[in-house]
Amino acid sequence: MGKKAPGKAHREGISLMQLAEMFPDEETAVRWFESIHWPNGRHCGHCGSTETREVPNAKPMPYWCPHCRSYFSVRTGTSMEKSRLPMRKWAFAVYIYVTNLKGVSSMKLHRDLKVTQKTAWFMLARLRAAWDEAGLPPMEGPVEADELYMGGIRKNMSKKKRKDLTGRGTVGKTPVVGIKDRATNQVRAKVVETVDAKTVHGIIRDAVAPEATLYSDESSVYVGAPVSEHEAVNHSVGEYVRGMATVNGIESFWAMLRRAHKGTFHKISPKHLQRYVDEFAFRHGIRDQDTLDQMRHLVACTAGKRLMYRELVAD
Repeated sequence: MGKKAPGKAHREGISLMQLAEMFPDEETAVRWFESIHWPNGRHCGHCGSTETREVPNAKPMPYWCPHCRSYFSVRTGTSMEKSRLPMRKWAFAVYIYVTNLKGVSSMKLHRDLKVTQKTAWFMLARLRAAWDEAGLPPMEGPVEADELYMGGIRKNMSKKKRKDLTGRGTVGKTPVVGIKDRATNQVRAKVVETVDAKTVHGIIRDAVAPEATLYSDESSVYVGAPVSEHEAVNHSVGEYVRGMATVNGIESFWAMLRRAHKGTFHKISPKHLQRYVDEFAFRHGIRDQDTLDQMRHLVACTAGKRLMYRELVAD
């Protein structure tokens, strides 16, 4: 019996040659998206009616719904709605997106797909919009909770920015509170204004079942958390593991997010930080799936996540 390969080598991937064979033309790509969004038959993206019909030579809206008297396509009602890009380019974008574990920059997508950088940035934002925690069941635990402070390194900032910052450590950085379920590897993470007991307890209450066990570090914000049992490790004295008590799992998630920040995106504004945090939280949850399953999962999650450019750039 061969030695098991390290990491996620057991996953079944797709090569670029296989991808090109899967999507040789636009029609093939459209049928693939339709098979995901309409597994039980075509329905209207506006009203959900199944009483629809195909309209010959009607592009880019090839279907008609008599119920709401509207034309629609497989893009309607998804985060790809009103996109003028061919669905074949969207299929390749989905592949590039899920196969780059540390994320993909808009500059790389712009070069790979021969679209403008602005278009590539909007495409990536639309794909990130698919990751939404709404409707997810509470984590049953045990769970690990920790916080991260995102922002640039002070010594790399301009003299003016350094001058405007007062204080040390986390000053000028954006806090993120994260929770990882050991049983399912799911991660929930929220960008917050401040890390205090009220904020952290609210996040735990929304994400974790009351009967779960919580593990954290020695921070006082976790004391009295709304869970049945809480145990902490004391990092200040060099304690990182004590029996089952550790936060190494959530810290490994933070490590991936940091590498993506420094190595792929370089700068993430506080305005859009939650979108990136959501992306990597969901990536973490589906990392054991095969590439094709990840692609289908992402496309399925774009339903009901319409995102307009004006909404994305609004203050």
